[in-house]
Amino acid sequence: MTPTPKAIPGCGPAPVREEPDLRPVEGTEADEELAALAKAVGHPARVQILRLLARREACVCGDIVDELPLAQSTVSQHLKVLKDAGLIRGEIDGPRVCYCIEPRALRRLKSLVGSL
Repeated sequence: MTPTPKAIPGCGPAPVREEPDLRPVEGTEADEELAALAKAVGHPARVQILRLLARREACVCGDIVDELPLAQSTVSQHLKVLKDAGLIRGEIDGPRVCYCIEPRALRRLKSLVGSL
């Protein structure tokens, strides 16, 4: 079963024109930020989840578990790691949670990695 996309305000693709992130990409704070984000994406299942969510135009309010060869509890743990790192957002929709990419955090990760 394919996860059901749902339009949630603030979720979905980033606006085309957004102010650039002017935070430094080098230095102790940037290094710590990069290390934390890298740890969050340091598992192939979490990378798969990010790719899945990035392809959607809206939040995924469905069974992400069907897209991955992992148990529901394992997927939930990976979602928690990504959410705690700020890479995804979870919105409560009745008895379920809808997940979507946090575009600013993903751009920040790309910027930090690009500065290496």
